[in-house]
Amino acid sequence: MTNAKQPAPATWRDVPTTVLMLGLVSLLMDISSELIHALLPAFLVTTMGASTVIVGLIEGVAEATAAITKVFSGALSDWIGKRKLLVGLGYGLAAATKPVFPLASTAWQVLAARIVDRIGKGIREAPRDALIADVTPATIRGASYGLRQALDTTGAVAGPLIAVALMALYTDDFRAVFWWSAVPAALAVLLIVAGVREPSIGVEQPHRRSPIRREELRRLSHLYWIVVATGAVFALARFSEAFLVLKAQADGLPLAMIPLVYVLMNLIYAAVAMPVGVLSDRIGRSNLLICGLVVLTGADLTLAFAPGLIGMAVGVALWGLYLGLTQGLLSALVADTAPLDLRGTAFGIFNLVTGGALLVASLLAGWLWHAFGPQATFAAGAAFSAATIVIMLTALKPGIGRHA
Repeated sequence: MTNAKQPAPATWRDVPTTVLMLGLVSLLMDISSELIHALLPAFLVTTMGASTVIVGLIEGVAEATAAITKVFSGALSDWIGKRKLLVGLGYGLAAATKPVFPLASTAWQVLAARIVDRIGKGIREAPRDALIADVTPATIRGASYGLRQALDTTGAVAGPLIAVALMALYTDDFRAVFWWSAVPAALAVLLIVAGVREPSIGVEQPHRRSPIRREELRRLSHLYWIVVATGAVFALARFSEAFLVLKAQADGLPLAMIPLVYVLMNLIYAAVAMPVGVLSDRIGRSNLLICGLVVLTGADLTLAFAPGLIGMAVGVALWGLYLGLTQGLLSALVADTAPLDLRGTAFGIFNLVTGGALLVASLLAGWLWHAFGPQATFAAGAAFSAATIVIMLTALKPGIGRHA
């Protein structure tokens, strides 16, 4: 009697070429964006004389714009059956804004550039995530999302490091550094045109209708809405990473070393995202998500109660591990539970809901920090994480996502 042979774990070589190309595009655009974003608050305050209120307004309006745009771009990609077109348009808009930053003379010009940049982000993200699901076999979906996330996060590591090096090279000339962001952005757009291929979707539909209709949205399954609710609770448990920077400053990390907080977090995030995605294809996603929440609880408790820079570094490292254990898997779960012809819409709704929850969580975290201090902020995060574990144990089936 012979035992059935288990399939070998997926590697990056098994992932479709289109997914690899999209991952490289994300890497290049993240390098471009982080060259600017890592320095933009300081540029606005020191060079343009903007207040911290203006900085907050710029970031808040920009991110809200991106969240709203995602819903409509995802639905539009389902309606017209073309995802690459919208992905290219989104990255193209972002690339077109890069020269505005070194040329800007007022904070309002920066705000306009950030809004257009985030519109580009909103246009591309839901169709891109849906395109990954379109071209990837269900048995390696976790690996595909994990690889794209790993490459994206690698760009988030490289961008700040390059920014630091260029600031040293150009003797703190922000505008000279910002010009370099146009190079990886242009390469990203070229790579979309030359390297990304998409299958035709929805060819069996007799006619197309707008996906943002009540009868169409009813086709999104009960399990999909559970995934959306779970993602929202995840976002409530995890507030903005800006509070990690504030914690590092409060613990005495020199300002010149602040970018290392993001570097440490993203290095671990990038390292674990792909292996976790591969593992989720074999054992299911929900158990790994629960592991991620346990890690987040540990990160919050460490940041709340472990003293000094060592405790802070351990907490940031655990935070990066949490991101690697969860973010790619949440995308894979959306793909697992959404109908083929509504994937773009499903990703748009998911991103809007989780983005709104993250905003609420960050506002709550900021209030707790102001009223009671950093310990209260991270202790509350640990409590939210523990509550989310209970929800996960009762709401999602343990094997969901295993071979979809």
